[in-house]
Amino acid sequence: MPFRPPALSGLTPGGKGRFPGFDVLNEVDRWDDVTAGVVLARLDPQPGYSFFTPAEQATADALFDRLLGQDEEPKVPVLRLVDKRLALDMTDGWFYDGMPEDRDAWRLTLAALDKDARADHGDHFHALGHETQAAMLQGIFQADQWHGLKASYVWSLWTRYACAAFYSHPWAWNEMGFGGPAYPRGYKNIGVDRREGWEVPDSVGNDPVEWRRRTEQAHRRHEAGLIPEPGRRDDDQ
Repeated sequence: MPFRPPALSGLTPGGKGRFPGFDVLNEVDRWDDVTAGVVLARLDPQPGYSFFTPAEQATADALFDRLLGQDEEPKVPVLRLVDKRLALDMTDGWFYDGMPEDRDAWRLTLAALDKDARADHGDHFHALGHETQAAMLQGIFQADQWHGLKASYVWSLWTRYACAAFYSHPWAWNEMGFGGPAYPRGYKNIGVDRREGWEVPDSVGNDPVEWRRRTEQAHRRHEAGLIPEPGRRDDDQ
């Protein structure tokens, strides 16, 4: 039977989840040993860093927290997962024309982010308040060029690695109600609102995709200086 640290099971990032009582690790004994070993290793990555320098660790940790909204414990150990991936040179196998290869791009962009923080706000990026950090990142997201690089390519680099690490972790799976690896167990109840015996219903009941679409519409209208009419939703405009 694969080892599962009891204190690390049944959790969701920040203690938030839509599926109360669901724990993907309850199914660990149904996975093959190799799969179980890979997934369980993500619960408690080895201490120490092999790629990021101490200064880069501080900047990257704050960057990942803002990108993923990880403001409270427990947090998915994204920094350690990304560090391990970069140390092993496990890239996506491609990079944008005009961008350095990923390992060099990470060092370059983290240094640039911290440089901007010190120049514009008088302190290192990791030491700034969350709102200031978020505003800096929003500015990069909306920019065309940033430190001689196409800003959308920088944003893609950061979010690809952040999301790949976050959503590889069992705590994130608990948050979304994902049942984990399908092999060798498989799934038989395929279809909308059809659940396997180990799955639980969504306690919230609203569609997060629709909610996100309305949020983005509201943000765009706010940036354009447009105020919705009283009693009228943004998606009615």
